[in-house]
Amino acid sequence: MPELPEIEVSRIGIKPYVEGQTVTKLEVRQPKLRWPVPDSIYDIEGQVIRSLKRRAKYLILETNIGYALIHFGMSGSLRILPESSVPGRHDHVDLHLSSGTVIRYNDPRRFGAWLWQAKQGKRLQVLENLGPEPLTDAFTSEYLFVKSRNRCTTIKEFIMNNSIVVGVGNIYASESLFMSKIHPKRQARKLTSEEIEIVVESIKVVLTTAIQQGGTTLKDYTQPNGKLGYFFQELQVYGRTGKPCLVCNNTLESIKIGQRNTVFCSHCQK
Repeated sequence: MPELPEIEVSRIGIKPYVEGQTVTKLEVRQPKLRWPVPDSIYDIEGQVIRSLKRRAKYLILETNIGYALIHFGMSGSLRILPESSVPGRHDHVDLHLSSGTVIRYNDPRRFGAWLWQAKQGKRLQVLENLGPEPLTDAFTSEYLFVKSRNRCTTIKEFIMNNSIVVGVGNIYASESLFMSKIHPKRQARKLTSEEIEIVVESIKVVLTTAIQQGGTTLKDYTQPNGKLGYFFQELQVYGRTGKPCLVCNNTLESIKIGQRNTVFCSHCQK
């Protein structure tokens, strides 16, 4: 599943191709995604894309009259292609631009989304109750420490909660906790302020590094230019169950936390 670094890499890659361009046509070949693509999204036709932003794992195309929100779901991706390119089986949405470029949305599992928010309309529920972005100044150790008090949940589930902080998915939560040397099953409320500070710093380092390296190569993910991400070469624990820890050589273990597979080192992480 694409996580925050993959979405941010897509935003960075696509931004130069869409900002300032007029949408000449929106072509929806498959409207049945996670939620039905609303008819109102066709209002984007004829509009100039003023900016491309990201909130959590949503890409947001801003126009004068509203916003198109794109979510990749479990297997979605965007590609930058010439208009003459022939769509494939899982190419569900094309955004045609005045430059002659098409931004093509591919989603084999169809669990992503294309939504529309008019500027004069109500705020979309999917953007409500979101925590701060992890790579901004709003995400501090002081903030996370206060939020963690009286939280009996595991620290891994806690940092994966979008109402606490957005975009820390399974891969990067596992990697951040390994870097922090903190066991993923520890209760959030029992971490000290010093440990919370280490967790926050580790999250920022891991996510920043992943973005710089183009994201993590998963079987469904490529960058907008078709290249693979290379952060997989940096993975310390995720996907390495049964292999030796790269720090202490202890065998990495795997457990389920919140229905998600969690790989950790019982020697390094306490």
